[in-house]
Amino acid sequence: MPRLIERVWEASPDAYGPRSSRTSFRYSAFLPDPIHQLESHLTDAVVAEIETAAVGVRELQSSPTFRGLEAVGLQLLRAEALASSRIEGLEASQRRIARALATDEDRDETARSVIANISAMQLAVDIATGTGALTVDDILAVHDRLMVLPRERRFAGRLRDVQNWLGRGDSPRDAEFVPPPEDQVPGLMADLVAYLNRDDLSPIAQAAVAHAQFETVHPFVDGNGRTGRALIHIVLRRGAVASRIVPPVSVVLATNRSRYVEGLTAYRQGDLNAWLLFFARSLSDAAAASRRLGLRLSELEASWTETVRPRRGSGAERLIGILAGNPVLSVKVARDAIGGTFQSVNTAIDRLESAGILRSVRGDWRRNRLWECPEILALLDDFEARSAVPTRAAEPPRPAPRSAQAPAPKTTR
Repeated sequence: MPRLIERVWEASPDAYGPRSSRTSFRYSAFLPDPIHQLESHLTDAVVAEIETAAVGVRELQSSPTFRGLEAVGLQLLRAEALASSRIEGLEASQRRIARALATDEDRDETARSVIANISAMQLAVDIATGTGALTVDDILAVHDRLMVLPRERRFAGRLRDVQNWLGRGDSPRDAEFVPPPEDQVPGLMADLVAYLNRDDLSPIAQAAVAHAQFETVHPFVDGNGRTGRALIHIVLRRGAVASRIVPPVSVVLATNRSRYVEGLTAYRQGDLNAWLLFFARSLSDAAAASRRLGLRLSELEASWTETVRPRRGSGAERLIGILAGNPVLSVKVARDAIGGTFQSVNTAIDRLESAGILRSVRGDWRRNRLWECPEILALLDDFEARSAVPTRAAEPPRPAPRSAQAPAPKTTR
């Protein structure tokens, strides 16, 4: 059973703040059960929600909309990273990040952190495509990719060796939650990886439990939330439920943040069903939003093709095909994406600009020019606005009859 470990916080007599900040005190750290042999007892309602989510995610993989529009998958990955960053208080618009991605100039700390999150999400996807067993080093690599700011590099890619806590303050005195002591982290992470390498579980249930356990262990000094949500992508891709496209579940989690926290708390209290119900609903909602976005992007691409009528295989046709994933671009970005000479790329951009599909937003004809696609950016803004409305995942679960409620998660030894 999970238990609390009593610890002593040794305060420094030179600590800043009121007298209480310079006084030692006792606090309790939470130690969860190992999960590598976890046996889940799920209600019929939860099993049905998990299956519904699995169907929704699998339909994305074979949808005609996504089969011919690979750039949508890239945009969904960026939407995931943006939402995951937003949960941690890193606010950035689609246009701001799109411009930052198109040029190395003028990246402030927030933009750099969000772009690092996008890079970490892409690394998670790459790790998921491997055939070997998942390791703790894989998770450390994702964290290392995420921590790019100078003050973060000293603990990037390293398990914490200090006690951390959730909540404000410079000590765990009034913390909302205190994760396991630092000396327990290596063993708990080895246990988590053993659970992740099981092949007898529903990938959706496995992703939900792994994410909740990861957030409970809180193995890093910083970046736990973003790394833990990248872990969801690894599990769903490795489990073959999302071989090509993972719905941006963080978009739903960000919208329903209070229910997200409640779900993680329920998991720690042994109510696995409540957490899995919320997670499965969130994934279903994210899959539905992805289908709508993909359809609208596909319709836009078709309308541009009808307007421009590019020759098959031409630079203009290839450029249309990458705009969903590159709503702001430079000549270099476009050339890297579609190939060809700088002259042919410039010709393609000019053609789309003449048709009103692209709009010049910076620079002159000689250098530093950027173009944006107003219709894509408007569509992404609309996607974010719709995503800001609480979804079905926000509905509290109906309490099961007492006899039907699941027991606390347990480990068979």
